[in-house]
Amino acid sequence: MSRILNAASVAAVGMTAATMLLLAEPGFANDLGVDANRPAIALPSANPVAGEPATQPPADIEASVEKIIADANADTNDAEPVIQPLTAESLAALVAVTPRPATLDPELRCLAGAVYFESRGESLPGQLAVAHVVINRAQSGRFPASLCGVVYQRSQFSFIRGGKMPRIREGKQWDNAIAIAQIAQDGSWKNHAPGALFFHARHVSPGWRKTRIAQIDNHIFYR
Repeated sequence: MSRILNAASVAAVGMTAATMLLLAEPGFANDLGVDANRPAIALPSANPVAGEPATQPPADIEASVEKIIADANADTNDAEPVIQPLTAESLAALVAVTPRPATLDPELRCLAGAVYFESRGESLPGQLAVAHVVINRAQSGRFPASLCGVVYQRSQFSFIRGGKMPRIREGKQWDNAIAIAQIAQDGSWKNHAPGALFFHARHVSPGWRKTRIAQIDNHIFYR
């Protein structure tokens, strides 16, 4: 279910952005080479044609008008909500109100783990872009078809050591990573690095001959 919030329904939540990750050389995804229209309301003329008697509105005209307006409002309320333009504040608000599942299925845990270890020190848009790289890879046909397959693929993500994910410390950063993973899976918010399959931290220069898409915080994204 998409998590779409109107600007009037959420409070802006402050956020911070750190520029360095906490693990040794994280942030490296290697190259494999490979308004609704309301109905018109007809009312009796207040200025009848000269020579004609003025018509009186029916006794129930007020009730009729109110019903028409109520029906039009109901149609508008049932319409698809408008997605607000992405800003850091609105994404932070969405993260803050995204409920954490009682249990994490393996795919969500893998995706949230990648967000946590690769980008927990980045801004929320930066974390969202990292999550989308994992999802894009799984959907590309060039990488394993599952999120866990992408995350655990050998020699791809530097935080995977000996085929295992390091221990995750419970807290706000992990909660944020889980929320970002859910938002990325839902596709509810704009990704600022669309189509990216690769990224690396700014302090490394792999010399890839790929199309650069964006730089977000400490990461550079490519396809």
